[in-house]
Amino acid sequence: MKINNDTIIKDDNPLIRVQSEDVKIPLSNTDKALLNKMLKYVLDSTDEKKAEKYNLRPAVGISAIQIGIPKKLTAIALKNENDEIICQYALANPKIISESVEKTYLSCGEGCLSVPEEHQGYIYRANRIRVKAYDALKDEEVELKLSGYLAVVFQHELDHFKGVLFYDHIDKKEPFKKLDGALVIE
Repeated sequence: MKINNDTIIKDDNPLIRVQSEDVKIPLSNTDKALLNKMLKYVLDSTDEKKAEKYNLRPAVGISAIQIGIPKKLTAIALKNENDEIICQYALANPKIISESVEKTYLSCGEGCLSVPEEHQGYIYRANRIRVKAYDALKDEEVELKLSGYLAVVFQHELDHFKGVLFYDHIDKKEPFKKLDGALVIE
């Protein structure tokens, strides 16, 4: 299966709202291969030459439902300004087990591979979360403590498992309403 901008399910497709199912652990070879392809997409998508050559939109994460597969699989990777990988995950059945009361939001809002149009407004998410998952890169169960931008990315991707898109969180009446005490990520 090829993953590119043409094969990613967009928000006008009802499949994007389908609930994802847990996968069996140990992972099947099919699920391992899918996670590897998803991670490769994320890593390649921030390389301008590869993105142009393979029709990739820049991303820091992707979930399996975005390519039409309703399984709880997600790949996330962040690079620094020197294009060096600072973290990468290929996770099965990730689940938030705790979250902070303190909220945070991205000043520029969020975007999504499955949402071609811009949706302006603030999306408030927990500033710190703990996630339990099976990490296919380490081949073991892990518990991750995440904060700030990485916590936002994880919550965005895990929302896909519930059929929720980022703009579902935007206050329709007051999209730029400030939440007292929320930390802003520039």
